[in-house]
Amino acid sequence: MKTHYYLGWFTDFFPENLSKALREDLTERKSLVMISSDPSDAEVDGAAERSWLDQAGISFDEYHLIDSDMQQEDAHSLIRNASAIFLLGGNTLKQNQFLKDFKLAEPIKTSSALVMGASAGAINMSAKWKCPERFGYPVGMDIVCDGLALDPFSVLSHFDLENNMALVQEELSALSDEMNVYASNKDCALRSKGGHIDILGDVYVMSCSDIRKMEETF
Repeated sequence: MKTHYYLGWFTDFFPENLSKALREDLTERKSLVMISSDPSDAEVDGAAERSWLDQAGISFDEYHLIDSDMQQEDAHSLIRNASAIFLLGGNTLKQNQFLKDFKLAEPIKTSSALVMGASAGAINMSAKWKCPERFGYPVGMDIVCDGLALDPFSVLSHFDLENNMALVQEELSALSDEMNVYASNKDCALRSKGGHIDILGDVYVMSCSDIRKMEETF
């Protein structure tokens, strides 16, 4: 049963109900493989994301970081043998390009590992996502990008929805005609497990331009 966690960005640590769910889902904890969001930047090391797991009482025998210093073949081997894969938060566009350059989509999608992503990582796990200038992306980048398509929906993660709901609806309306768009703020999570979706925090779903708040189920 495929299990995917689409995370926002947590101010402190995971709340206990999310920690409990992860502990139950992570039955094997031999190897955690993290995928950089800026593969040429050594400061992107996953320390924050690891601290969330540590605080939740989740540790692994081995920790690995895939960035531009690693050979593509070695990266694929690590993913094939991973217990969990964590797409780190940070630069969505650079991570997206790195996933393509290293041809990581197929090994991630065929892996039996639990896959999770925070902020940028969660966005890149989704089927498609939009990067408009009004969301802070570079001028002229108002396009729809392909993600890993681990699930057949789009994710907007770690976004200030309270002050920008009208903007979100305007920018993502067309995409919501094609697939559901799940939008969340920072301290939130969406879990897709065997086709069933669970929600933590303030998460909204947009479908055919109509947006509604999801009920928390964690």
